[in-house]
Amino acid sequence: MTVIEKPIQLETYNLLRAALALFKKSPDELAEAELQQAQTQALNEFRIESRVLNTPEAAAVIITDQELQQAYQEIRDRYDDDDCMDAGGRAMHGAIAEAAFFSDLEKNRLSKASLQAALHRQCKVNTVLESIAGRAPAISEVDIGIYYHLHADQFNRPERREVCHIFISINPDYAENTFDAALIRAQELAEKLHKKPHKFADLALRHSECPTALQGGVLGTVPRGTLYPELDAVLFNLKPGEVSDVVKSEIGFHVLLCKSIQKAETLSLAKATPKIRQLMKERARRTCQRAWLAGLATSAIVPDIALPPASVQSPESEESDNER
Repeated sequence: MTVIEKPIQLETYNLLRAALALFKKSPDELAEAELQQAQTQALNEFRIESRVLNTPEAAAVIITDQELQQAYQEIRDRYDDDDCMDAGGRAMHGAIAEAAFFSDLEKNRLSKASLQAALHRQCKVNTVLESIAGRAPAISEVDIGIYYHLHADQFNRPERREVCHIFISINPDYAENTFDAALIRAQELAEKLHKKPHKFADLALRHSECPTALQGGVLGTVPRGTLYPELDAVLFNLKPGEVSDVVKSEIGFHVLLCKSIQKAETLSLAKATPKIRQLMKERARRTCQRAWLAGLATSAIVPDIALPPASVQSPESEESDNER
């Protein structure tokens, strides 16, 4: 097994994680009030973790080398992402990404060993809490039926329509987009599509000024009230496969295609059961965890931990840390 260095800098890691979670900033970027809030959360989290780790349940948990390496690698691999750029705007890979990763660790007063120690602690806490959540009682069919009838409004689906559009903007700075020119362009497209509606995706790709042009003008499946009121009024009077005349909204001219109609319906208990079961299961698991943690709070004594001063810079592991 890997020998884990004594977690002398776990407070730094907890503070960094709290600052990122609360404010998406590193501790040194926080105002005094924000820093105090982050320190309070970090200390509270550290105390809760310590209580968890002092339980018999934690004593039975062993974090393997593979689990620890996976947690570490998830953070490290973010520096090889094409979205991770160096100062020159280049995607970082290989040795450059490796150097940037360790540079950020150092700037945040962390080393590879202390980061691994923090991750080992976090993995162990997560494993214990997952085990406790497993004690939650099973969700019965009766429980599901009661929930369904008490929350009937959640299972009423309004009518929805699958819609595509072609958009021509109005911009007097461009000759082809003056009001009259844009209207003529939109009308010509509508006339073509009334004759050949199957050409909608092709014409949208060639003529629409909306980013959805790349997807053939697809806006998605929408209920009433999602689009501009002018578009809504026309769309919900079209038949499946029908193309509209030109419709003007506050941003320009549109030609709509109603691809399909999903009628309003009330989801049956049978169809709703899987989602209800999952929802109730997650609630039961969280309730079980909270009750167990509340019991620890009255029995465990954890000494105060002195949090360190603000660190210098946030590492690229922000998203990974926030997910843990």
